[in-house]
Amino acid sequence: MEEFLSSCCGAVKVNPDPAGSGFHVVLGNEACDVDSMVCALTYAYFLSKTGCSGTLVVPLLNIRQSNLLLRSDNVYLLRQVGLSPDLLLFRDQLDLRELHRDGRLRLTLVDHNVLPSSDSDLEGVVVEVIDHHLLERDSSTSCPVTVETVGSCATLVTERIIQKAPEILDQQVAQLLYAGKVTPKDSQFAAALESRFPALPPRGALFQTLQNAKFDVSGLNTEQMLLKDMKAVSGSLNVAVSVLYITLEDFLQRAGLEAELSGFCLKFGFDLLLLMTISFSESREPIRELAVFSHSAACRQQVSHYLEQARDPALNLCPISSPRPHVTAYQQGNSLASRKKLLPLVKDFLKERDGDGRLGDMEEEEESRFPPTPMNSLVEGCPLDGGLPHISALDLEEKFSKMADRRGN
Repeated sequence: MEEFLSSCCGAVKVNPDPAGSGFHVVLGNEACDVDSMVCALTYAYFLSKTGCSGTLVVPLLNIRQSNLLLRSDNVYLLRQVGLSPDLLLFRDQLDLRELHRDGRLRLTLVDHNVLPSSDSDLEGVVVEVIDHHLLERDSSTSCPVTVETVGSCATLVTERIIQKAPEILDQQVAQLLYAGKVTPKDSQFAAALESRFPALPPRGALFQTLQNAKFDVSGLNTEQMLLKDMKAVSGSLNVAVSVLYITLEDFLQRAGLEAELSGFCLKFGFDLLLLMTISFSESREPIRELAVFSHSAACRQQVSHYLEQARDPALNLCPISSPRPHVTAYQQGNSLASRKKLLPLVKDFLKERDGDGRLGDMEEEEESRFPPTPMNSLVEGCPLDGGLPHISALDLEEKFSKMADRRGN
């Protein structure tokens, strides 16, 4: 695997145009979770061993290189199997559109079966799909599609390798494929790997260590923590909803937090942040807390009031003290209400707010109206990419005020 990945890196980084040769790119989804990364690496490796020569097969992680640090479980797995992140290729290191324009690109999709709208122009070069999500793709004779609702797409890749080229399996490849098996078919192929490679770690232990690694945010700064697991919703307000794997008390105690939250909003065009923390009790019961941040008191009050009154589902919010003046904090009594349940409430709030421009009898302030932020290019083209080391919270409040004044004029 190292030799294969090294040759891919050499072709792309050192000699990116070897006599105009073609590229067969195996592309995972934009989330780039463990399953997506594993499938891109192993299926590209399989194709390189079984396909025709003349086309370079390349696994491509569908994130920017700088964002790998946010996938701490991915980094942990790579370390466990002895693969250096320097051997991986990322979306910002290979220009797929240029290859497409030159007629040199073929795409295989793994762990997703349709390209996002931002990549819809590449649909014509998709030649194969392997996925375990709901099928959204139209059938085509030119593009074989394997979609089966197993727990892990890696199970389908394992099946293909065992059926077509079992000789390419070794301990390293097997351990990559081994992560996260759930359904009976997943277990069937996990057992097949176990029988061939008895040195694989216990199935449950591997899953638990990957989960622990996923929740480890000890090496991340505030911006990275917010980006690690974030969704955005846009209407008259642009709202980011971030899941934080830390207690709310610990997060709110971070030095310079208000300036960092303000800088984050300014950098990425958000009017309001919803911070949903999750931690675990000694008995492993989930503990959820919720915080609302905005420099607009009206925004903060409106969203907080709406979420306090929500009934479908009820979040059972209990106010707690906050050391930060622009943060409203809550304990969340309904620990089963994950972000998946929170997002529809936020969308309903924005629809109601957009209906007549105000909610209830609260005083309305002039609000930000930034364009929606594309989640797959958060750090591209931003004038503040270098960070905000010299900007204070007071400076940022003044900037927000001036921006609001300009929009008012």
